[in-house]
Amino acid sequence: MGSGGSQKIFVTVKSYSKRGQLLKRADFQTLAESRDLDELVTRIKNTKYVDAISGVAKPYTAENLEMTLRSHLAEEQFKIAKASGNSKILDAFFQKFIITNLKLIIKGKILGKSQEEISTYFNMHAEELTKQRDTVVKALVAKDLEEAVSSLGSSPFSTEIQKAVELYNESKNIQAFDVYFDKMLYQNISKSLRSENDQDISHVYGMEIDFFNVMSVLRGKFWGLDDERIQDLSCASTLNIPNQVMDRMRAAESVKDALDELSTTRYKDLIPETEDEVEAMGEFEHAFEMSYYNAINGSFSKMFSFATVVGISKLIGYEIRNIAAIAFAVEQKIPVETTMSKLIVREAE
Repeated sequence: MGSGGSQKIFVTVKSYSKRGQLLKRADFQTLAESRDLDELVTRIKNTKYVDAISGVAKPYTAENLEMTLRSHLAEEQFKIAKASGNSKILDAFFQKFIITNLKLIIKGKILGKSQEEISTYFNMHAEELTKQRDTVVKALVAKDLEEAVSSLGSSPFSTEIQKAVELYNESKNIQAFDVYFDKMLYQNISKSLRSENDQDISHVYGMEIDFFNVMSVLRGKFWGLDDERIQDLSCASTLNIPNQVMDRMRAAESVKDALDELSTTRYKDLIPETEDEVEAMGEFEHAFEMSYYNAINGSFSKMFSFATVVGISKLIGYEIRNIAAIAFAVEQKIPVETTMSKLIVREAE
């Protein structure tokens, strides 16, 4: 075992200690019970996130808190990726920050927003860390959608972006950009999962590819697209769902029929009961996230498995997403029970 091996062991041991420091359900409950954002910030300052949000200026908004937390998340996930010797899978997951920003820019251009308006929604910390700032800035300063798209012409994103523009022009559905940008992200994750060649890792993290492919089929059905177009929205291969099941899902008559095709797969327990398409998609999405979260936690039962390093990166992501969701709920005065039911957190400690 060379230095790479001992480095990996060190990183997995660190993942365990970091997992012990994750916020518990009761901590989220305390945050969710804040009367307003001032009280929420005071309560966050009693957690390990005290430094992460120390720079947020008053008056607090859920948006500013979320941006600051995302910046902190980029920092944390970047550190984990670096410490693990730049694993392809962690690098592929990290691209999510950049893809999210490109989506915001493209959608902003479609809605005719100015550069200033668009840039209030994100910061470029992740791009600065990975030296990809130029790509995003070029798209941001472009005068319209067309120029933004052509500025990405030489980037790895260009073919999928062209397809997104076509689908958008046909359907006038702005979510076309979400799907095609996510497709690039997940194609890349799928490639890196295969290159890791590690059963534990693909069994757990392959769930993201499965989820993306199932959701692409459901969205495609919901938008009334034909099979061929739906197939083009998905990643080439699904990791834990047989191809013929995916084919049957695409051929199904409705969203509900498509979901029922999962009854022969490891996801059979996640099929929602409801007939309402929008509800069914929402319920499936939450059930899947919980199942993925539990699978990630399950990967910690194997000591020294690299799956735990990817796992801690993901769990910190969920933790930060939960805090951002709480900030939004406190700002909008959403009832605490509703907020808690939407979080991705263990049922009981």
